[in-house]
Amino acid sequence: MVAPSGPVEPARLAAGEAALRDLGLDVAVGKHALDRVNLDGSAPARDARRGLAGGDAERAADLADAWCDPDVRAVICARGGYGATRVLDLLDWTALAAATEADVAAAGAPKILHGSSDVTALHAAFGARLGITTSFGPMAAGLLAGPDTAASGTDGDRAWSIDALRGALFGGGTALPGARALRPGRAEGPLTGGTLSLLTALLGTPYAPPPAAGRIAFLEDVTEAPYRIDRMLVQLLQAGWFDGAAGIALGSWDRCGDPDELDAVFTARLGVPVLAGVPAGHGARQGTLELGAPAVLDADRRTLAAGGAR
Repeated sequence: MVAPSGPVEPARLAAGEAALRDLGLDVAVGKHALDRVNLDGSAPARDARRGLAGGDAERAADLADAWCDPDVRAVICARGGYGATRVLDLLDWTALAAATEADVAAAGAPKILHGSSDVTALHAAFGARLGITTSFGPMAAGLLAGPDTAASGTDGDRAWSIDALRGALFGGGTALPGARALRPGRAEGPLTGGTLSLLTALLGTPYAPPPAAGRIAFLEDVTEAPYRIDRMLVQLLQAGWFDGAAGIALGSWDRCGDPDELDAVFTARLGVPVLAGVPAGHGARQGTLELGAPAVLDADRRTLAAGGAR
């Protein structure tokens, strides 16, 4: 477990570690996972400010150490928040690529990078630079640790999410259901995307996600008003990111305003098959999706199948 983004509460990290052990995993915790600093890197961190789980160099080192450790088979992020984009320039991509090649030679597959939300920045960069698939789903100090003050889900929702993660990690992934088709049709192609605000934040950087041409784009976010979501969609459209996309899967849009207004925004902007209400992202139920893996979106049958072959 590493913390490449925001600070982590010790009790939630311990609860997440216990949940991973219940899955049958041996867990090691990054050296700086419980560090906390202010945005300028100073300590002690002030509760009234948005902090980071240690300095940029320390968070990057924990991530690189875990990825380059031949005894590690999965790197699971503790939580999102903010900060993952700040470590990208500090990673030795040549060393990470060499470790990836070594993993493939020794184990037949690369490590799994798992997380969501702010970790979208790592998904995009690792996928493009290392040529691997990555795992988008609930995080150790997030849903896996139990409900937090902002959550509205039940124990059943958490159990469902953990079962979905178990299937994805151990190769038995199943299709996720959607709630409604905003545009009918069927699409096939590699799955891409993640949290919308992070995808737009990466545009114009060396870590921008490759265009969605021929791919199924998965999108979700939290606490973003419909007009802000529309603005981000327009930015991606004007950048050409959606050109040639095969289909769109929409996850949870937790605390994002009027659902009918959101549906209207997506229907107006996206002219390919669109399946809404996929239980993945920040919602009460958080399925796990393998980004970069072949996927099939069937809006008419309301299903999204991706990955599960590991």
